[in-house]
Amino acid sequence: MVEAVIQPAHQVGNVAGLSQETWADAVAARTGPATKIGPFESVHVFWLAGMSCDGCSIAVLGATSPTVESLMTGSLPAVPIVYLHHTAIQLEAGDAYMEPMRRAAAGTLGAPYVVVYEGSIADETLADRTGGYWSAIGEEAAADGSLRQVPSAEWLSRLAPGAAAVIAIGTCATWGGIPAAFGNVTGSMGVMDLLGADYRSALGVPVVNIPGCAPVGDNFTETVAAVLLFLQGVAPLPEFDELGRPAWQFGETVHRNCPRAGFYEEGTFAEQYGDHQCLVELGCWGPVVNCNIASRGAINHVGGCMNAGGVCIGCTMPGFPDRFAPFYKKPPGSTFSATGAKLTGLFIRPLRRVSERDRKRTALWDQRGETPSPWGAAHENTFIDRLVHIGYDWIRHSGTSAKDR
Repeated sequence: MVEAVIQPAHQVGNVAGLSQETWADAVAARTGPATKIGPFESVHVFWLAGMSCDGCSIAVLGATSPTVESLMTGSLPAVPIVYLHHTAIQLEAGDAYMEPMRRAAAGTLGAPYVVVYEGSIADETLADRTGGYWSAIGEEAAADGSLRQVPSAEWLSRLAPGAAAVIAIGTCATWGGIPAAFGNVTGSMGVMDLLGADYRSALGVPVVNIPGCAPVGDNFTETVAAVLLFLQGVAPLPEFDELGRPAWQFGETVHRNCPRAGFYEEGTFAEQYGDHQCLVELGCWGPVVNCNIASRGAINHVGGCMNAGGVCIGCTMPGFPDRFAPFYKKPPGSTFSATGAKLTGLFIRPLRRVSERDRKRTALWDQRGETPSPWGAAHENTFIDRLVHIGYDWIRHSGTSAKDR
């Protein structure tokens, strides 16, 4: 678990976008390390876009638990109102849109703020050689009096030191993603790559990573709500894993929560798309990928790759896409694991079917030798079934008294 390091008031200075006086009020009467820095009535969230397809924005705007609307209206208990500065929902444009961001960078915003970065961070020095840029937000006067576009990576560098937290959303922002794939010309990287391993926010929080291409929207809004509760001083900092991912969301592999995992255990695999068995032999990487989409679903607990019949291509992992390509090809390791599952399945499947048939009959039906179902159920009670039933019952009741049977 990553522990927050809250600095003493005399060490904090002008951070989190607060003026010196406002920040002093917020941390008044504190001596030594503290755990409470709120409550705040509102928190600004600056959404920066790098090398992005906007898929993360779409996923978050479709979140349901909690919704973006509930965060922005202050309807969640103890969670401050979120002022979301995002091009997709902002009414302001031009200087009016950029002004709060400029004030935050200057330390005169007068309220704490969180930075959310979507998309990978391109190496702007490569584009600058020809006088261009990869991705930018707004413009400002250059030294020669001309206007220059300000790269989004530059905004991140300006805002990160005073931010209460920095959250990287989506695989492009967390690990580099597709724009950072082998052979790219942009020199793209993730937020941690730019800020470095020693980065801590103004409140001592390392970069929070919520991967996915696109991520589950609820993963993001849930994490934001949890972090805001920490900023309010009413809850501890949530637990994150060694890569800065919410531990409760990425602590299990896709396979462990996949609705098709039982077929893997029995050694039965889909041969073509549309089959309902395990998809490993069609190219699914679920057994080694950390993601909760199979259990949580894509939107409102509905959908998700394996739930909808698609394979896992590892989009939440740092090695995506290079280490999972070519997609839809059987992973080399599954040759051994799937073969082992098939061999054990030769014994497991028949044994389970015998037990299943036995438990689908009542004692009365066995006495009469028929199953009175108008739906056409056959009364399967072969000699092998009866023999196994005797053995099962003997083992099942061994060590118990007759009255317990």
